[in-house]
Amino acid sequence: MINLTKIIAAVLVLLALALGGYAWLLSRQPPPPVVAAPSAAAAGKTVQAQTFRVVVAAKPLPAGRAIPPDALRVERLTINPAGAFQETAPLAGRVPVIDLGEGTPLIEGQLVSGLALRVAEGERAVAIKADEVMGVGHKVRPGDFVDVFLMLKSDGKDVDHSQARLLLSRKRVLAYGGVSIDGMASGMDKNGSAQQQQQQQASRAEAARTAVLAVPVDDVNRLTIAEYSGRLVLALRNPTDMSEPDPKLFAELPTALQPAPPKAGEARRPPLEGLDRAQAGVMAVDFVTGGKPVNLRVPAAAATGAAAPTANAPARTGGSRGGLQVEVIRGDRSETINY
Repeated sequence: MINLTKIIAAVLVLLALALGGYAWLLSRQPPPPVVAAPSAAAAGKTVQAQTFRVVVAAKPLPAGRAIPPDALRVERLTINPAGAFQETAPLAGRVPVIDLGEGTPLIEGQLVSGLALRVAEGERAVAIKADEVMGVGHKVRPGDFVDVFLMLKSDGKDVDHSQARLLLSRKRVLAYGGVSIDGMASGMDKNGSAQQQQQQQASRAEAARTAVLAVPVDDVNRLTIAEYSGRLVLALRNPTDMSEPDPKLFAELPTALQPAPPKAGEARRPPLEGLDRAQAGVMAVDFVTGGKPVNLRVPAAAATGAAAPTANAPARTGGSRGGLQVEVIRGDRSETINY
């Protein structure tokens, strides 16, 4: 019994020595490398390292000038700004609203947008007053084509001398009330209800106070003076109807500003057109009469002894129109009537 106890004690002592030696060997080995978990900052750097295709200016782009195709290039950037472009084709011909330096990413908000892009070259967008009668019962919509008629009333009592005529033919409506051609949806709205969208547009049109038309620049003077002098009426027409009046059948209105005479040896200048004719303007009297010569009352300071004709003293004129004329004076107003 005593020998068995000694044997067990010896085995335990040897086991203890073996475990101690193993522990000593483990303590001599270098510790394994600690693999740290990726932090949030490191993850953010990984996302920022991703690149995106972005169109940038290849050279300085001045504001108000169309962008040429060779002034753009595509670069891969670590940022993707909101409203940036990935291709250069949609940007050719667009106009920046601010000066852009070389290498600047092009963003939609930096470019001209809205109704101005719907105006063709040589045209101007002009707003006129609108109401239910003038706007065809508020049935006019952006994109429609209309004829603009003018009603002129010379005096509240002289109904016989009032006139109505076609002023502008086949003009495109850019906006009517709160609905504009550049903001109209092409199909269903975000809720999938096309009927609801049409009802909303109709309600906005019912409160219309203005209509915006695309008008050639040399006709803007006629439109503005007509709105000031009389009442305009829009006549809705079928967009496939291309008929327009022949301008050669009517005399051209004289301009308010006369062009300078050509210099010696200079060829005769062509008739005024576009911006030149718009700057020359038109006078209200010529606009009303169509540019025909009208015999006006001779001022007293310029009279040479001949009394001005009155309502009781008709006089025959020697003008190109001929016939008899009577000048009717009402207070500070005078009117020459042919008969």
